[in-house]
Amino acid sequence: MNMQFPAGLALTLCCSVVSAQDTNVYWGDTHLHTNLSPDAYLLGNQTASPDTAYRFAKGYPVVHPYNRAKIQIGTPLDFLVVSEHAEYMGIIPLVLNGDPLLADSEAAQRGKAAADAGNPQAFFSELIATANSGVPIEEFQADAIRYSMWEQIVNSAEQHNTPGVFTAFIGWEWSSLPDGANLHRVIMMDQGEEAAMKFLPFSLFDSEKPEDLWEWLGKISEETGADFVAIPHNSNISKGLMYPIADSYGDQITAEYASTRMRWEPVVETTQIKGDSETHPALSRNDEFADFETYDHVIESGEQGEATLFGDGFIGELSEQDRLLLEENEKRIATAGDYSRSGLLRGLVIEERVGDNPYKFGLIGSTDSHTSISSAEEDNFWGKMALDSTPENTLDPSKVVVPPTSYGADMGAAGLSAVWATENTRESLLDAFQRKEVYATTGPRILLRFFGGFSFLAGDTRATDVAAVGYRKGVPMGGDLSGVGSDKAPSFLIHALKDPAGANLDRLQVVKGWLDDRGAPVEQGYDVAWAGDREPDNNGRLPPIGNTVNLDTAVYTNTIGGVELATVWTDPDFDPLKRAFYYVRVLQIPTPRHTLYDSVAMGQSHPEEFPATIQERAYSSPIWYTP
Repeated sequence: MNMQFPAGLALTLCCSVVSAQDTNVYWGDTHLHTNLSPDAYLLGNQTASPDTAYRFAKGYPVVHPYNRAKIQIGTPLDFLVVSEHAEYMGIIPLVLNGDPLLADSEAAQRGKAAADAGNPQAFFSELIATANSGVPIEEFQADAIRYSMWEQIVNSAEQHNTPGVFTAFIGWEWSSLPDGANLHRVIMMDQGEEAAMKFLPFSLFDSEKPEDLWEWLGKISEETGADFVAIPHNSNISKGLMYPIADSYGDQITAEYASTRMRWEPVVETTQIKGDSETHPALSRNDEFADFETYDHVIESGEQGEATLFGDGFIGELSEQDRLLLEENEKRIATAGDYSRSGLLRGLVIEERVGDNPYKFGLIGSTDSHTSISSAEEDNFWGKMALDSTPENTLDPSKVVVPPTSYGADMGAAGLSAVWATENTRESLLDAFQRKEVYATTGPRILLRFFGGFSFLAGDTRATDVAAVGYRKGVPMGGDLSGVGSDKAPSFLIHALKDPAGANLDRLQVVKGWLDDRGAPVEQGYDVAWAGDREPDNNGRLPPIGNTVNLDTAVYTNTIGGVELATVWTDPDFDPLKRAFYYVRVLQIPTPRHTLYDSVAMGQSHPEEFPATIQERAYSSPIWYTP
């Protein structure tokens, strides 16, 4: 898959402001854990409940569960999904606090004894082992316990949900991990307590196969009248299984599989704390921006996992034996089944064969924070796990926060979901997810509009109402274009506005994917608009925007880049006979990475293995072309 960025069309300068449309942008986090998730509790978050999560998201100051600092979000969110792991939801606090519901449980007594001895992680290791085997501790699966925890989560969401002002979705995480492959999904629903209390969340103890999850969602939807969206995440550590060429049973993917998957999984979480999953430098070798928050770790199970993931070195310093194992096995080769861009390409291949596309998904971002704190700002990032919320711990490789070896500096301060919806309600937002009129950012609130059609003109960027023009002449991100009866190349109206509190913009890029004459997937990138008076070099490469970051102070200036970028771009390599997708990538100017802020605060050198600066970005959902 070759990728080049040839010279784009000239930048169309635009000073307009996008006015309110039938759709407005709403910002949120669909993936957040609190002290009711076992791993969150045992890695430092023992006090921050779902209530804390909602209060922080709404803009209230809260107390951090580990370092006890008073903290506050920079700009409040519009919606939130508290997504506790369905597996042993809320069990750890019950066990460690000696809850009467578990008084007679031998497993709970072992857990309490381990905690009293100062080693609660030993009990967590036991829980994880059962999750890997798919055989739960039965007394922890009692309906009374599960309903009690689920009711607590549902009630908290109901309390904080204010239609039109703030949306608290009811949801959870299905944490399937077959042979260490991350196949997790966050599930969210459009209804409230009445529907939610008619079921218990589907967990990996029900099945580790996505097909069974989709079947269950269909059944519960029919029984309750609720609608659901399941959101895959961390495809980058899925061992090639997130976008497979065969189903979970080893059978060839069919049109039925494709349509069912897209019914329940219209979007994917393409950027979060455990790395960016847009693409990988090994897959997009000619993409100079592909190596972004690359997370090349693995989360293993089996023999290696018993020694590293769940051994004595789970928290703190690993044993020498563990280190040797990890050095040998930690790194792996990225595959096409691991990343969003290659997944989109694989979807075209399968569609050509079976007539339907199983990977026709939109793109969002979220945090996957286990602190109850939705922090996606580099200068206000409170860690993946509560214990890496301090600079000392973030910069200490011995403080493992994601086993087997990942520590705080490995993590990225990302991301957020941007949703173009008619109103801030559960129903309206979920509808927008289903039609894929959503996009991802790595944290900044970049405003992005992206429309495709066959009649856009350069002057459309100067309209007083760009969105109105986009909806009238084309389809928004997540939409479909058909070229039946025409050889005319599609054009795309793109408008981006910087985060009002953030950095200026560097450039707009369009990423295109299609199949060549042999049916092989091809990707191509185009710089289509940029700030400043730069010109592409003889190889079609646009020079870097520059870098104003002071590495000694972790301060940057907005003296380069642009506040707004807009253009109408027409595909110069269009073939009316070939399926294709197009999405937009927006790049900011370089700014300090969270590790640089920590290093400067500590008065020590920045770790050489991590970049000191970062070019944050936004990814639109694609627009698809079908002959």
